Amino acid sequence: MSTAGFEEWIVKRDDLWWRGHRVHVIEAGEGEPLLLVTGVGGNTDMWGPFARQFPERRILSFDAPGTGRSSTPFYPVDIPSLAQLASAVLDHFDVESADVLGYSYGGAVVQQLAHDEPRRVRRLVLAATHCGKGCVPGTNEAVTGVYTPLRFYSPTFFNRTAGKCFGGVTARNSEVRNKLFDSRSKHPPTMYGYAMQWMGIAGWSSKPFLDKITHETLVISGDEDPLVPLANAQLLARHIPNATLEVVERGGHLLLMDDAVNLGERIRRFLAGGGRNVVLPTTAVTLS
Repeated sequence: MSTAGFEEWIVKRDDLWWRGHRVHVIEAGEGEPLLLVTGVGGNTDMWGPFARQFPERRILSFDAPGTGRSSTPFYPVDIPSLAQLASAVLDHFDVESADVLGYSYGGAVVQQLAHDEPRRVRRLVLAATHCGKGCVPGTNEAVTGVYTPLRFYSPTFFNRTAGKCFGGVTARNSEVRNKLFDSRSKHPPTMYGYAMQWMGIAGWSSKPFLDKITHETLVISGDEDPLVPLANAQLLARHIPNATLEVVERGGHLLLMDDAVNLGERIRRFLAGGGRNVVLPTTAVTLS
């Protein structure tokens, strides 16, 4: 597994004021827009290795309230509101519609966006994510490990728990773990902001409207994800009418970051209108 792509990522940074929140937004590159929405506690710096796989694209992203360089909210910002924030980010960059990728917690946000404002979404990518309430839960060790933001602050805690929480390349490659920790620890979520994110998704579910998401959709997941098991991707692909399921063999929860070249190639092919219903092996290297 190469660590290429973890180098300094050159982006244009700005702040968007939205409903009393200062929201940090980024833009990188030129071309057709691709909006990236990250997982709980995540910040825009963490997209570096993956976003660098799309040099022909205009990458847009943001730090949710309570994470990264954005302000910390006094109250939970729920998933429908975060979908409205994603739409406001597109407005900020004068983008009428974009291809949209949601990863983990961000997958909930973009499912809601595709349902509530379908005109804003061209193609939809759902990576390592689920439907919320009614999903197939991860292992106890994985779930309890991510309920604390300590993994954004302590390299020892991250290294000790990453394998059981995330699986895949992160579990097998200590060099990748170190690089991932560096990117997530630069702008960690506040303790309160992290709690607000978890409260914001409580009780939410996309199950009632999955069959109303009509966009061409790629649902992509690793088969070694202990946090969001593959059964969740299968559920999404089964209920979204125009969905394609792609399984990454030996891929874990952090597959977009720890196997960025491989995942970038798969997702570029989908966004370009390539093949459907393809299952390919991972290119990640297992350490002996």
